[in-house]
Amino acid sequence: MLEAMPRGLAKLVLQVGSELSGTIQTGLLAYELLGAALGVFIAYLAYRGYRRNRSRPMLFVSLGFALALGVPLAITLVYLALPVTGGRVVVSVVNQTFEVVGLSCIVYGLRS
Repeated sequence: MLEAMPRGLAKLVLQVGSELSGTIQTGLLAYELLGAALGVFIAYLAYRGYRRNRSRPMLFVSLGFALALGVPLAITLVYLALPVTGGRVVVSVVNQTFEVVGLSCIVYGLRS
């Protein structure tokens, strides 16, 4: 398949499939942390809105953002901090489960 591609495109495809440099990995991690921090901040704002107005839907929106972004962030940070060699699949499945539950809470809160 690579033979049929133009030379420059084939080279790009091969580079994308290779390991990322340390600088790019660090940048991607920082970008991921920024997104998670923003999500946790939104959860905090939604919780404040719930406390101010006693709005049950806002509680679910807050809970959803915390579950979808805050919990996976905490799990990932703990996983990276521990000297564990395996378990990436388990961490990914657990994170994805919390994200789906969190997004379901957000949908429930917005539909109520």
